[in-house]
Amino acid sequence: MPDGRVVGTIGAEGMPSADEGMSVADLRYSLGVMLRGRLDEHDVEARDLIAAVAERPRLWPSAHPEAWLNADVVTRVCQAVRERLRGAPFAYAVGRAAFRHLTLHVDQRVLIPRQETEVLVDAVLEWSAARGAGGLAIDVGTGSGAIALALSNEGAFDRVIATDVSTSAVQVARANAERLAGALRAPVEFRQGTLLGPVRGETARVVVSNPPYIAYGEMQELPPSVRDWEPPIALYAGDGGMAVTAALAREAADVLEPGGLLAIEIDCRRGAACAELLRAQGCYHDVRVRPDLTGRDRVLTATRQDG
Repeated sequence: MPDGRVVGTIGAEGMPSADEGMSVADLRYSLGVMLRGRLDEHDVEARDLIAAVAERPRLWPSAHPEAWLNADVVTRVCQAVRERLRGAPFAYAVGRAAFRHLTLHVDQRVLIPRQETEVLVDAVLEWSAARGAGGLAIDVGTGSGAIALALSNEGAFDRVIATDVSTSAVQVARANAERLAGALRAPVEFRQGTLLGPVRGETARVVVSNPPYIAYGEMQELPPSVRDWEPPIALYAGDGGMAVTAALAREAADVLEPGGLLAIEIDCRRGAACAELLRAQGCYHDVRVRPDLTGRDRVLTATRQDG
């Protein structure tokens, strides 16, 4: 043990144990030793786990090694380590994920929000800003509520409705909305049901969705952290990954106001096919495929025709 450092008690599972808490430096050192050879960049992993559970900026543990962590935080960090060693994605292990300007609570009931989906939100906000404030935005397949809450936080819509077929996902999204209530500019309502079924009778300025778009035959191509942990209902779709996108395009035509926007996240391998699908509907124009931050096809947008 370097420099005679006291790192607290080591429990039966090899985890640090500190009834009175531990310093950041001591906890980070203990976790780094335990994770060495089991997770890549073990010291960085230890730092990030501490920061996430303590709800601090990522580099805070490095800047404040002397800071004291109470026993509850130490316990929760150790639980997160156990989950990581089981193969859990980082976001599930710590129970939260960053999305744009928000921090969302997540677990295995919902998909982990990703940077690619932030590009989808960008497309909606840019379109909305160019056409003026107001109207209804509908987020289909909301999961953690990431898209709906970001649109309420950053957009200028009158209201936002979010739907999901999963009752459990709606529970997660509602809880996130309650935690983030002070950051929301427009009211957000959550409804359980399939695609746009829960919003029949509404007229929307925007319909946006990150639907399942992985083909069942592509399941084994996914990393284990996705395939073995994230909810299949949010990942996979029939008809070569296109079934939900096609259904969404059909249903959105009955909900969007003339000139309204349909914005969908898509599989980068199916950009051209998705665009052709929308054109074939005969009720959309200005169909575009936009790249994500890596230059891959990721966002499909189209405008509802008049009439």
